[in-house]
Amino acid sequence: IIKSLRSGKQTFLHGHTNSISCISVSKSGHYIASGQVTFMDDHFSLHADVIIWDYEKKGIYARLVLHKTRVEDLSFSPNDKYLVSLGGQEDGSIVVWNIESKEAVCGSPASAQSAGHCLAIEYTSLSNEIFVSAGNGTLRVWELDLPNRKIRPTECQTGQLKRIVKCLEIPNDDNYFCCGTTSGDILKVNLKTRLLNSCGPVKQKFSKGVNGLKVLKTGDILVGSGDGMLSLCSGRNFKTINSVQLEGGVTSVTLRGDRQQFYVGTEAAQIYNLGYTDFKPELIATNHNMKQLQCFVSTFLLPLEGDISFISESLVKTLHLFVQILSRQLSFTLNMHAEKLHCLSFFFFHYLNCCCLIRFTRIGHLKCNFTFEQIGYWEVYDGSAIRELEGSLFGAINGMSISEDGKYFVTGGDDKLLKLWHYSDGEVTHVGIGHSGSITNVRICHNSRYIVSTSADGAILRWRYPQTS
Repeated sequence: IIKSLRSGKQTFLHGHTNSISCISVSKSGHYIASGQVTFMDDHFSLHADVIIWDYEKKGIYARLVLHKTRVEDLSFSPNDKYLVSLGGQEDGSIVVWNIESKEAVCGSPASAQSAGHCLAIEYTSLSNEIFVSAGNGTLRVWELDLPNRKIRPTECQTGQLKRIVKCLEIPNDDNYFCCGTTSGDILKVNLKTRLLNSCGPVKQKFSKGVNGLKVLKTGDILVGSGDGMLSLCSGRNFKTINSVQLEGGVTSVTLRGDRQQFYVGTEAAQIYNLGYTDFKPELIATNHNMKQLQCFVSTFLLPLEGDISFISESLVKTLHLFVQILSRQLSFTLNMHAEKLHCLSFFFFHYLNCCCLIRFTRIGHLKCNFTFEQIGYWEVYDGSAIRELEGSLFGAINGMSISEDGKYFVTGGDDKLLKLWHYSDGEVTHVGIGHSGSITNVRICHNSRYIVSTSADGAILRWRYPQTS
């Protein structure tokens, strides 16, 4: 999502098939790179794509496919000539990409066999041939040998000091680089000699680790820690000059313009704006951070006869339609579900005296880990099945909603597609593409002007209801 600081207008970049794991912006601002995670269920592929976006055109410039399962980190070279990408623990490789040709230049395992997996990567500020990688017991400076299409690592010497590095920061002069560790201290390493220069603070370390670092022009360091503390530290002895407590652990720190202002993101889904002089946080963006809610009573019905009815999602894998709840009378039971329900919706037709239920069943794990879903139409009087539709080709369907006039309904699920169906014809009329995570719920507003959908990655999207007449 690209958001204008002046107008607040948002622009959406669509292209990933799952949650985004990392993002990087080129020094010139012309390109944005993003990486994702992926699983076997994602179209039966383990490839985790890297997408380079053209900022001016707000579209995909290149899609780079080599990494598997996860892209851990990304970094642009100073003149936007190269992009270096780091794969996750299962992949364990570093790849250098030529941005102009959109092809891989070379690659190499990120860590030695005796070391842990790599977590961060960062290009230097002046050279297109040098970048740094760090992680669990590994700290390397890489040099690009373009004629031989190879990257050659040099191990940094830290003596007896062993750390897990989570983030890297290289100042504009390329004299040294800083490493934020899970133990709450900062390593300063000479970039030319590859030797440890200093480590601190010695006594009072940053609680829950260092998650973000930024070196200012003065040499002082902005430090974001896992306990939500943002600190301004001296670049010489790592003593705290100023600090402020934020809500949620700090996840990222970035500078703006002349570096007199900076933005801070936290685990509580909040973004703060702070100034270098006053160091007072201003909350400029917030979002929900609840992972998941479960609905036990899916829908209440108010038919014309005045009886109260509801539909429940039973843990015993059957669907009960209760009528006349005051007298505890069970009308009928639909024993069609092989497994626990994923979602359920009900629409009562006053002029047809029938109901529409949405059924989703999981038939278990086959050889290809395939999930089968159906949309079922049911008779309201005896619960008999009228017809069934294939709701999705892959992945479970998790949400459904029906328009007020009963002519259309919308579904969404693990395929990340929002589908609008014609009720009578049983055919898909429109498909919405925008979510990078599994759609968890969908709703059509009462005036049929908008559709709202939520997804597992925490996104809430509002769609314009299409012209169906």
